[in-house]
Amino acid sequence: MTGLVRSLALRQLADYRAGTPGMSFADPGRPPLALEDAYRVQVEVAALRGPAEQVVGYKVGCTGPGTRAQFGLDGPIRGLLYDTELHSSGSELSYSAYADLAIEGELAVRVGGDGRVAYMFPVIELHNYVFRGQPPTLSELVANNGINAGVVLPPPAAEVPWREGEPVTGRLTVQINGTCVEEGPMDGVPGGPAGSLRWLAQHLADHGLTVCPGQLILTGTPLGLIRVRPGDHIEVTAEHLGAVEATIGP
Repeated sequence: MTGLVRSLALRQLADYRAGTPGMSFADPGRPPLALEDAYRVQVEVAALRGPAEQVVGYKVGCTGPGTRAQFGLDGPIRGLLYDTELHSSGSELSYSAYADLAIEGELAVRVGGDGRVAYMFPVIELHNYVFRGQPPTLSELVANNGINAGVVLPPPAAEVPWREGEPVTGRLTVQINGTCVEEGPMDGVPGGPAGSLRWLAQHLADHGLTVCPGQLILTGTPLGLIRVRPGDHIEVTAEHLGAVEATIGP
């Protein structure tokens, strides 16, 4: 399987950089890909992207009711976050740089020295909302890095310190052009943000990997993916934790 993983990783990266992610999954003659091999593809793509692009954290996806219903899949799954795909709140993003751009509003955490949640804050996750296989599979989702295409972050000074065991209360809201398009409870993923981090830590340990202090972790969303268009202004607000925003350009 090593040769297949390597060849698929090379194609995945080439297609991603060409703006047509996951094209191999449109091939009806493609051999089935086991979930564990899909994770190996993720790791191989990261090796191909380095050292110019570094993994700075992980995403936990396909856990909340919104995305599970949209995808027709049950996670959780993990994806990788790259330093070259982090954007500051207030950024203008080019719609043409993505494939069917969609966003999620969700909570992220920063890992502390003890491996637990040290800071919590809202983010906008960016997605290439493309599935090629019919029907989609978890293997496709994982090999496509959870369809992640970047993250919009608040400034470091706006990351809110968090204590282990502190309850996560309040509402998570997504506004587009000043209108609320979706909202839900901030603890709406299984186990809340801390539960996502615990799952990720065990999942990584099972694969010989580890969560490191300072890493960024996207904990999943209780909401769904929302397609956006050029000219849209997006604001994600987490009650008590602040807000993050971005504008979609041409």
